[in-house]
Amino acid sequence: MSRKPLPKEENKIKNIIFDMGEVLIRFDRQTFLNRHAAGCTPEERTFLLREVYLSAEWIMQDRGTHVPAETVKLLCRKIPEHLHAVVEGLVCHWYDDILPVDGMKELVGELKENGYGIYLLSNAASDHPVYWERIPGHEYFDDLCVSAFEGFLKPQPEIYRRAVEKFGVLPQECVFIDDVPSNIEAALNAGMNGIVFHGDLKELREKLSGLGVNTAAGTV
Repeated sequence: MSRKPLPKEENKIKNIIFDMGEVLIRFDRQTFLNRHAAGCTPEERTFLLREVYLSAEWIMQDRGTHVPAETVKLLCRKIPEHLHAVVEGLVCHWYDDILPVDGMKELVGELKENGYGIYLLSNAASDHPVYWERIPGHEYFDDLCVSAFEGFLKPQPEIYRRAVEKFGVLPQECVFIDDVPSNIEAALNAGMNGIVFHGDLKELREKLSGLGVNTAAGTV
């Protein structure tokens, strides 16, 4: 038996859920290397990029298996001793350089002003509270769902279920914005609307408008 479509009002978008890295802020690994590995050779920088930011240990801290200081210890077991201080900087102080995505703070503020619930769903480590208030636009958010505190990672279905339960919202009344297509696919499978963010604010506004979201400033 086919399902009857929900009434239009029930499908209305009421909540906007944002990813953090590459949506609210730039997670620019080369910038972090420039700061913390400035004295390293090009070969060492390539090695550090791979062994730190593209490592299983990095994923484990986002899942909450380890706090960042423990991640440093794990990584240093396989990284030469003369690079240990660099590893500590890359893991525990990457957020010394908060690089905003231009125009995103303004968009979040406008959406909040227009009456939408504003939420965060992010894969991030347990030190997230340390730097969250430095994220441009953080003051507009109603609630957060961070992977390290939930024990699940996007695109696992469990974290999407946990997010809507925690936020007290209906999936069909949400649109999730993330830069990773597989994370948006999982959001769609969870009953949400979704937009893959390609770094283009104009395109994002157009796609939100296409879903019926009011992105105009000062309209409420």
